[in-house]
Amino acid sequence: MAVSCSIINKIFDLLPPLLIGLAVDVVVQQDSSWLVKFGATTVPNQLGLLAVLSFLVWTAESLFEYLYGVLWRNLAQTTQHCLRLEAYDHLQKLEMDFFERDSTGRLLTILGDDINQLERFLERGANEILQLITTVLLVGGAMIVIDPSVAVFAFLPIPVILLGSLNFQRRLAPKYRDIRQRAGELASRLSNNLGGMLTIKSFATEALELEQLRIASDAYSQCNRNAIRVSAAFIPLIRFAILFAFLSILLIGGMQAWRGVLAIGAYSFLVFITQRLLWPLTTLGRTLDDYQRSMASTQRVLDLIDTPIQIASGSDRLSPNKVKGEICYKQVCFAYKDRKPLLHNFNLSISAGQTVGIVGATGSGKSSLVKLLLRLYPISSGTIILDGHSIESLHLQDLRRCISVVNQDVYLFHGSVAENIAYGCPNASQTSVIWAADQAEALSFIQALPQGFNTLVGERGQRLSGGQRQRIALARAILKNVPVLILDEATAAVDNETEAAIQRSLMRITANRTTLVIAHRLSTVRHADQIIVMEAGHIVEQGTHDQLLHKHGAYSDLWRVQAGLRSDQAITL
Repeated sequence: MAVSCSIINKIFDLLPPLLIGLAVDVVVQQDSSWLVKFGATTVPNQLGLLAVLSFLVWTAESLFEYLYGVLWRNLAQTTQHCLRLEAYDHLQKLEMDFFERDSTGRLLTILGDDINQLERFLERGANEILQLITTVLLVGGAMIVIDPSVAVFAFLPIPVILLGSLNFQRRLAPKYRDIRQRAGELASRLSNNLGGMLTIKSFATEALELEQLRIASDAYSQCNRNAIRVSAAFIPLIRFAILFAFLSILLIGGMQAWRGVLAIGAYSFLVFITQRLLWPLTTLGRTLDDYQRSMASTQRVLDLIDTPIQIASGSDRLSPNKVKGEICYKQVCFAYKDRKPLLHNFNLSISAGQTVGIVGATGSGKSSLVKLLLRLYPISSGTIILDGHSIESLHLQDLRRCISVVNQDVYLFHGSVAENIAYGCPNASQTSVIWAADQAEALSFIQALPQGFNTLVGERGQRLSGGQRQRIALARAILKNVPVLILDEATAAVDNETEAAIQRSLMRITANRTTLVIAHRLSTVRHADQIIVMEAGHIVEQGTHDQLLHKHGAYSDLWRVQAGLRSDQAITL
């Protein structure tokens, strides 16, 4: 519909020069003018008919200009909306390794400004191209019918203009790709700096960061200047080609009209219509400029959508209500991209309802076990089994709905406390939210907040302390009420008194639920049914707290260090 309205609008837009030619013909030919064929025998009647036709033409032109304006803008909005959703949906399906290698700023630029570039082209550029093609076909056809010898001169500049346009397009394409690349880098630096403002202020590096931003912004500006120098030269060159055609028709057509070979009205029509034919070609440079910008941006969006998904969802459906929580790692091998293997033939069996503590030095592979269970990264070889099902065969959403995770680095969304607790259960009642907060030992501090559960936590929860964020995250996991609970340093940011309170609540929460507790604080896993000690991706010790202390191995050494005991002091169980 947008295409049709653009073409019809241009047809009516090209009629006024014809009406002008008819008006000249009426004044010159009078009773023998062309309009006599329609029954208008007198000059006043002919002028009256022209006035009515002019009113209808202008009205129709205005109507279809309104229609194509609305339709193209709606199409642009629909296209950018659908493309943004498709790109974001694909982005959510990519593995975590992709996000660790890419920058948030670049992705935000693609989802925001790059898609908006396509929207801007569809709002204006597509219509201009259509109307330009319509103009060339209609005007060219009319000029050939009226006087082919004059029409030749009008068409002579067109090949020059087209070849020049293609040449400019070829030169502009790489420049606009560079511009989009620099825009992504600039957005990435801004995103990093805004997220790390506390660090910048703490180290008093504002001047350094401003200088780094100046360099990135200047590089972006320089890329734009390089493109502007090329695109700005296009229209002046096109104007000279148009001037040649206009002067040719003005002189040659005028000579033919003077000799009586060409009617005065036809000559008037040719002079006016030549401008309508050639002048829109001056906008071709701007249109191609918009086109190249939008194509450079669109290519980045399509490249994102074409990024292969390494972790495909299985087809087997699984209901959290029917999951017992038996987990088994069998001969699992895993390595982060471009890094040495972390896990090699790793084996671990966790019974349903069992609480397992996982301890070890940083980088020993503790958190990787959780990430592999959630299928955030692909396994190199081996398999992980949940209740007799390979997790690769399970529907990805079903698998993750069976597991609640509380990470050390808690992420809260900008919203109220209640909204963050109910994030995994949007239909949860207020009573359930309060119960979960109480179980996480968070109720007292939430009620002390200015608006209680309706208090906004700020972006990433920055209005709350680390311990408060962690307790809200714990409440969020509790409310989800799933068969597998994972606590990855969940008490790392709380004080000893709060940790003791959370430990008491965990005794109730972990009952009849498989729980994996990753901790540096050994007091957190002291009462676990089973504790495994990891080093360099391997299990070096395994047993209960008391059993491991009696072994006088790695766990015993860690306990001695955290308890502040000398090597010659006995450990009190």
